[in-house]
Amino acid sequence: MFDPTAEQLELAQAVRDFCHAEIGPTVKEDDEHERFRKELIGAMGAMGFCGVPTEESWGGLGLGYLDYVVVLEEIARVSASYAVSVAVTGLPQIILRMFGDDAQRAQWLPALAQGQALGAFALSEASSGSDAASLTTTATRHGDDYVLRGTKLWCTHGGVADLYVVMARTGGPGPKGVSAFLVPGDAPGLRGGKKEEKMGLRASPTTEVVFEDVVVPASSRLGPEGTGFRVAMAALDSGRITSGAVATGVGQAALEFSARYATEREQFGQPIIDFQGVGFMLADMAARVDGGRLMVRRAAWLRDQGLDYGQAAALAKLVATDAAMAVTTDAVQVLGGNGYTREYPVERYMRDAKVMQIVEGTNQIQRLVISRQIKARYRA
Repeated sequence: MFDPTAEQLELAQAVRDFCHAEIGPTVKEDDEHERFRKELIGAMGAMGFCGVPTEESWGGLGLGYLDYVVVLEEIARVSASYAVSVAVTGLPQIILRMFGDDAQRAQWLPALAQGQALGAFALSEASSGSDAASLTTTATRHGDDYVLRGTKLWCTHGGVADLYVVMARTGGPGPKGVSAFLVPGDAPGLRGGKKEEKMGLRASPTTEVVFEDVVVPASSRLGPEGTGFRVAMAALDSGRITSGAVATGVGQAALEFSARYATEREQFGQPIIDFQGVGFMLADMAARVDGGRLMVRRAAWLRDQGLDYGQAAALAKLVATDAAMAVTTDAVQVLGGNGYTREYPVERYMRDAKVMQIVEGTNQIQRLVISRQIKARYRA
């Protein structure tokens, strides 16, 4: 069911060719120097990679989520940082398509889908991580405007985004007091704060975002007041699928590199892949990558069919990201001492894979979500 079609294979090849030609030559240098090249997002947007599931009428390719995860996996095989950037720019598009009105879509969707605008999602705060409903950033109504005050953390594209989807409190405590807003990156009072010095995804900027009396019109609110938490949770469901796709791409890259290494590296007069300790490890790595890929594609397929995909997305994110962490760790082990050096890419794969177990809800939260769904399903 999830074997790629001829069209998907052609799309994957186009992504692969672009990434190897345009991202591959400097991926190591970008990682070392924490350099983000925004122009690459524009180039990928021009190829259609930034707006795969967005309708053609709004500037996208009008394809399915299954096509989208194929694209993200291919980008991640070369650079997880840029795969995450494409996915994060895709998140406001998903939100606009689900919750925006036509004026909001017309203003933002074409630029986002074509890579001419960079998107960001601002939810997490210092005291609001897994407990997202406890956020304290406020949006206070003043006539036809709202005034936003607060600080967001862990914002991909913070300080460089053209559009932020911001969750802010317009009412009382808890999820019913949260609303969602579209905030332009050049809004007076909005600025990027401290840049995080990260272990992985070093070519993707992550910063605080500070809102100091940022005024936005009421027309920038997504849906009625009090529905922002629903917007955030719907976005996270979709984001869990894309996180799984990125993790799968990283795991595939680690598998391919370590397998080639194991066929070329000789000890005791034979390739190390011929030793069961290495060969069986590679077999387990292949099984984990393929298992994660199938889970991700199943969740994407369910989404494309208009079926309930919430649990499938949580399962896909859990399985694929745990698989990527295990596979990249084993890749370092296959290379031995060489794997621990920056001369080889497997240590970067391992660093990049780790964060995929944390973003879009930690894997502990995914287990909580899944266990609650199991309880509801099998309750006597």
